[in-house]
Amino acid sequence: MRIVLVGPPGAGKGTQAAFLAKNLSIPHISTGDLFRANISQGTELGKQAKSFMDAGQLVPDEVTIGMAKDRMEQPDAVNGFLLDGFPRNVSQAEALDVALKADDVKLDAVLDLEVPEDEVVKRIAGRRICRNDSSHVFHVEYSQPSTEGVCDACGGELYQRDDDKEETVRKRLEVYHTQTEPIIDYYREQGLVVTISALGKVEDVTKRAMEALGR
Repeated sequence: MRIVLVGPPGAGKGTQAAFLAKNLSIPHISTGDLFRANISQGTELGKQAKSFMDAGQLVPDEVTIGMAKDRMEQPDAVNGFLLDGFPRNVSQAEALDVALKADDVKLDAVLDLEVPEDEVVKRIAGRRICRNDSSHVFHVEYSQPSTEGVCDACGGELYQRDDDKEETVRKRLEVYHTQTEPIIDYYREQGLVVTISALGKVEDVTKRAMEALGR
């Protein structure tokens, strides 16, 4: 299957993408991973992306699209892929359609993870990260440490990242509504959109997604 995963920040896209990709035996292709891989490997596209990022500028669509196209043409993606974080706007969605058409393939579904805005803010603004190891993540409501402000794993200080503060989260949501959400209507016109609730336990959301995708 060839799937695009869409949803606001805090919808759990990364978590669901990993589970779905494993269950469907297709590669999980995320924008972040594409950038890191191309930059670390020193590809021409990676060099271009790094020059923009170093200058504090957004990476142009054509560079991102080039990376995604290269990745989708790798042997492990012959039977499908799950795109996470791409396309990010309608122009990228249109470019993706052109790229897929050139290879005589098409998307099977666009999975839209739906979460109320207040829940998104609660999920992200409540996160606390360990200063010693950023992989140690807690939440003031959903995953509380044994001692407030202290990491259970290593005893490090827990803190709230600037990106996770409510004001920043609401700004990120504005960007999502303005730039990314319109691709849902774009794909809905093609009959590709499947919307599910992303509320509840991770495994319940995964089960919902698999059923919605007919698997």
